[in-house]
Parts: sequence; C-alpha cells; structure tokens
Amino acid sequence: MKRNAVLTLVAATIVFVGLAGEDSRSTAHAAEPQRPNIIYIMLDEWGYFESGHMGNTDLLTPNIDRFAQEGMRLTNAYAGAPVCGPTRCSLLTGLHAGHMSMRKNDGFSPIRAEEPTLGSMLKQQGYATGGFGKWGIGGRGTSGVPEQHGFDLFFGYYDQVHAHTFYPRYLIRNSVEVPLPGNPGLSFYEGETHAHLAIFDESLKFIRKNKDQSFFCYLPWTPPHGLWGIDEDDPSWQLFKDKPWTAGQQTENDAKVYAAFLHLIDRQLGQIISLLKELKIDDNTVIFLCGDNGGQDYFATPERPHGFFGPNLNPETGERFRAGKGSLYEGGLKVPYLVRWPGKIEPASVSDHLLYYPDIMPTLAAIAGAACPATDGLSFAPTLFGQPDQPTHPFLYWEYQGQTAVRMNQWKAYRGRSGSWELYDLSQDVEEKQNVANEHPDVLKQLIAQADEAHDPVRPGEIYDRQLTDKDHRQAPHKGNLEFLKRSSGAN
Repeated sequence: MKRNAVLTLVAATIVFVGLAGEDSRSTAHAAEPQRPNIIYIMLDEWGYFESGHMGNTDLLTPNIDRFAQEGMRLTNAYAGAPVCGPTRCSLLTGLHAGHMSMRKNDGFSPIRAEEPTLGSMLKQQGYATGGFGKWGIGGRGTSGVPEQHGFDLFFGYYDQVHAHTFYPRYLIRNSVEVPLPGNPGLSFYEGETHAHLAIFDESLKFIRKNKDQSFFCYLPWTPPHGLWGIDEDDPSWQLFKDKPWTAGQQTENDAKVYAAFLHLIDRQLGQIISLLKELKIDDNTVIFLCGDNGGQDYFATPERPHGFFGPNLNPETGERFRAGKGSLYEGGLKVPYLVRWPGKIEPASVSDHLLYYPDIMPTLAAIAGAACPATDGLSFAPTLFGQPDQPTHPFLYWEYQGQTAVRMNQWKAYRGRSGSWELYDLSQDVEEKQNVANEHPDVLKQLIAQADEAHDPVRPGEIYDRQLTDKDHRQAPHKGNLEFLKRSSGAN
C-alpha cells in the first residue's frame, strides 16, 4: 500500500471519530450516528474570478457569494488536468496525470473496469450514490460507465462531446437512452427540453429519496461551458438578455447566455441548500463547490483582451494567471474551491493550503470514515476542520498533450511541446512571466527528477461496443454530424 493511502486511512479514522463523537454521545442508544451526506458540485469551466465575492461586477452570483461566507474558500486549489475528461478522471480516481488510465480528452475514452472511484468507495461505506451531469471518463459501451463504478444512478451525458448541446435528443440513465421531448437535436440553440434543467430535477429527486440515509450526490454540471443555448423564458436569461454585450462573440447572445448560465447555477445552488433545510439535513451535509479546470478567455474584446468576464484576471491587482484551459500554466489549472458544512467548517474562513484533485478521494474518505483506495492524494480534512498537522505534498504533478508541469512549494517547472524546461517562483511571479531556470539550476534539476518519477505509461480502459460509443459521440449538432442526426431523427 502506498504511504499516502496509509495516511488517508489514519486521517479517515481520526477525522470521522472526531466529527461523529458529539452526535454519538447525544444518541447513546443508536448503534452508529448517520454519516454525513456529501454533495460535490463541479462547474464546467467556472473561472477563478467569475463570481461576485472575487470582485466580478458583471456576473450575478449571490448564492455562491453567500456560500463562501458560510464556509471555507481554498485559494490554492488546482485541477487534476487542464481539460474536462482527464480532470474528472483525477477527481474520481484519486490519481495524478502520470498514473491515470484516461489521459485523453476525446469525449468517450474510459477508465479501466477494475478501478475504484469516489462512487465505489462511498457505496462500500453504505452510501446511496448518484451522479447527475457530465461523466466524461467512459462512454456507453466501454469499461468506464458509472453504474459499473459504484454509482447506483447516473443521469446525464456519458460522452462529453454529447454534452456540447443543451438540447440533445436524449440523455443517458445507467446506459439507457432517455428521450427529451421536443428536441430534434439539430441545433445547439433550439428545443423544448433543456437538458440541464432535466438533470437538475433528477438530482433533487435523488436527494429527497435518500434524505433518511447517507448519500453522495455528485453534480458535474455542464454549465457554464457548452454552446450557449437557454430557454427564452428562463428567469436568469431575463436578467441579461438586454445587456449591450455584442462584440467578440460567436453569436450575438453568447456572453449574455454565459452570464445567465452562471446565474442559473447560482440559483440552483440556492435551491439545493433550501431543500436541505426543508428536509432538516443541512447540518449533516457537506457541500463542495469548484470548477473543473482553468478558465477560458471567451468573448474577448479590445477593451477586455483577457476574456469578457476575465476568468483568470484578478480585478483588484490586474495580475492574470497565464494562458487558460488546455495549458499547464496557472491559467489552465487554478480553480475556485469552496466547502460548506454548517457547524463543522468555520464560516467565512480562508485557507491557502495547496491541494489538487487527487486529494479529493482521501478527503471524502476522511469525512465518511471510509477505507480509501491507494491514491496520489492527501486528505485536506484537517484544514477544513481547523485541525493541526495538515500533511502536504512533496510535489504536485501534471501532464497533458506534450506538456509537463511539477510544483514543489513555491516552485513550478513547466515543459511545453518544444521540450525546453522553464522554472517559475510563484511566490514572486504568479503570472509566470520570469523564467528563472538559469538562476536556480539545482531546483529545476530536482523538479525534473520528480517529473520522471511521477510518469508511468498509460494503461487505458476498453471499448466494447464502438458503434454505441460513436452514436452518443455524434449527437451534438456539429457540422460533420448534421446529416447523421437528420437521418437518425427522421428530419427532412
């Protein structure tokens, strides 16, 4: 067993016993206190500075801002990868990019059949497990489908290219197609059933159904990413439809719909918390809220060259995380990260503890008192609960499409497709503008050695039914898919 796994098991025992002790004393005749519910919300491409509490004045996020005031904001959180599929693999399996079985971002590539996930870990602990949104680590007809990896129920998109449209002909429930009424699937912007609203409704049903037992509700939502289609009568759209935002967009309304999507998500976060209070389980539910990878500079204009909403631009200092989605510079990896648990996590607290997505599995294991599989992560539960002796990583590691990055304390080494290594001191240069490789050759040498140690050849999952996998992959109405969709839908 890896050393990290041993630390995880010890932390799980200490943290859960400590949290459960008060409840167990007050229910002396109960065999065991109910373990906490866990809701994990991951927003697609939500940028670090795309919320009101981070200084953004264009986007309306009152519930997210309140969430930050009621919980902890972790300022130094990194995604597991700079794109959708691999970062989900890191989150769900607890592995960094050098050990993951799924390192592509093609939409359907799977993890291996035998791999443990957050779902299987918590299911073994007696949790009801449900996922609602974009899966991304195994299309239908592969070894990576969620119902074979510990999820009692998954409803949404299995293939993330399928998730490029909010008006698909169907969604997937445990590998079975669920038609969406009134959606011919021929346009990104038109249809009668908005997929995200259907996904959200199913998640609320899951929470209600399992209110009397411990549950894990995984919400990898597609908004605000996607091709931006929203219902004309959506109340969030009504807030932004008349904004004079037209430049730098694919269509006239894209920036407006993006803003409406973020408000829609904010609105739904408020609905979830209201439901927890109605069911009287808010105090026994921990909610995680984060982005899936670094922001994208959508809708840039000459006046706003870093993207219309400046996802990686600090509005107070003018500093910008370098690059964005797809890159292993800071802009592709830094994510917003908030955690709320009334009575357990100090309100309005802020931590600069350095963490990344391999740490999620051991952290949830600690919260649930679960046995954690061997991972590359370290639980940050001590930080969440104000406990001492928070373990830290000797280094963090990423790789993606010819890029490699390693972080050790304030140092970060980056190698791009050219093959040359760069070195940055993030304590002095968060924008990664000053390559100090020549000034600190010993530091760079150490980081390169760590990168070599961290990388293993990939052992991918399997595709069993390519025809089925291809069917879902072709559902988004991209130009090359339109004839296929017209034929399969019976449209003229």
